[in-house]
Amino acid sequence: MKQSLQLKLSQQLTLTPQLQQSIKLLQLSTLDLNQEIEKFLQDNPLLERSEDFDDGASMAPPEAAGDPGGPAETAEASASESDNDNATGDDAIAVEDWGEDGSYGSPRGDDEDGDLQQMVACVPSLREHLEQQLRLTALDQRDRALVTLLIDSLDDDGFLTQGLDEIAEALPEELDVEPEELQVALRLLQTFEPAGTGARNVKECLLLQLDVLSGAAPGALLARRIVADYLDLLAGKDYNRLKRLLQCSDTELRVAQDVIQRLNPRPGAQFGESDTRYVVADVIVRQVKGVWTASLNPAAMPRLRVNRMYADILSRHRDSGGQLASQLQEAKWLIKNVQQRFDTILRVSQEIVDRQARFFEHGEVAMRPLVLRDIAEAVGLHESTISRVTTQKFMQTPRGIYELKYFFGSHVETDTGGECSAIAIRALIKQLIANEDQKKPLSDSTISELLAKQGIVVARRTVAKYREAMHIPPVNQRKSL
Repeated sequence: MKQSLQLKLSQQLTLTPQLQQSIKLLQLSTLDLNQEIEKFLQDNPLLERSEDFDDGASMAPPEAAGDPGGPAETAEASASESDNDNATGDDAIAVEDWGEDGSYGSPRGDDEDGDLQQMVACVPSLREHLEQQLRLTALDQRDRALVTLLIDSLDDDGFLTQGLDEIAEALPEELDVEPEELQVALRLLQTFEPAGTGARNVKECLLLQLDVLSGAAPGALLARRIVADYLDLLAGKDYNRLKRLLQCSDTELRVAQDVIQRLNPRPGAQFGESDTRYVVADVIVRQVKGVWTASLNPAAMPRLRVNRMYADILSRHRDSGGQLASQLQEAKWLIKNVQQRFDTILRVSQEIVDRQARFFEHGEVAMRPLVLRDIAEAVGLHESTISRVTTQKFMQTPRGIYELKYFFGSHVETDTGGECSAIAIRALIKQLIANEDQKKPLSDSTISELLAKQGIVVARRTVAKYREAMHIPPVNQRKSL
């Protein structure tokens, strides 16, 4: 085979390191962004958090202010910018390019309360709570060990999921523990607080709690009969059969049902640390002179700047900057990309607010249909960029905190030729169910007919799908006495 050389011209899109970093920062949530910035602060000595800013001053480098498109510019622009982004000449180390202090972020006052460590109360675990009660009992060492064994066998809800025979077989034979001994230990454990601890099923858990009432509460005796023998009928809300079997009136059954509903089917869930996830809103929506306006949340914006001392050194020794010159360029990139991230979030948020202004005034029933393409065309960005912007970014409104993706939804055409958002339809279904007669709740077919009278044609199966998505039980489970 003869070897030959051929020249071939082709076009190829290249993502510069700066654009890659910009895209990465854009898709991060606020908490993830702070973690990413902490890594840069540890690795780059020229980057630091700024503590003192002048109010109202622009903290962004000039080159960032002239690029409102943010990271959403498609890769066509990245190839032409690659030479400028990789430059390490005078522009890379000129301190005067950074304004007064070469920083970016939100103003900060003299209040330093945000730096104080938040003290969280320690909540004892269920095991610690039960062992504390065990220490107050007058038991010998063997019985105390058996009760401790059962405590260790409880799940997070306080239930004993293993059988006593199974627990006894798992113990060493030399201990000679009989299931009867474990039964006695379990009865003692079931007297501990919270009531219902140590139960082996929901029925036993509720009965243990009803035993504590000792008939003192009105309807407690009837409630005990229902839990012991007819709990499945109560769950299915077969009230007519319950009244026939129990020989009771509507009022007596209603009182007994109220007693059962006040019981806790998961007594151990109140103990231990809960996995609380806090949300920091990126954007705050307010009504200013009758117009809904979005603004960035200063608490979500990191305060960054270039280290003044190192920058001055580099400005005096431009030819021997070495690694510091490269780190200065990286710091400039990061500050610029962080600003672009928030500028893009603000642009997209304001467009969402403009299109969903009726939601902020009237609620979910006034939500308009909206898709990513609508916002992308309005702000001149790609749909994938809008998807990154709206994921794990939150908006604080007078009606609560919502993820930006919440304002997007499909639509259903009305018989008048208009469109109705799926979110608005779900809100209407929820509103109809909330106002229904609980003795005669609305079926999915009836809800579909009521929506049709309002000009919204929705099939019964669609109503059922929306209802299940909102965790609303079917008609037979919503019926009450």
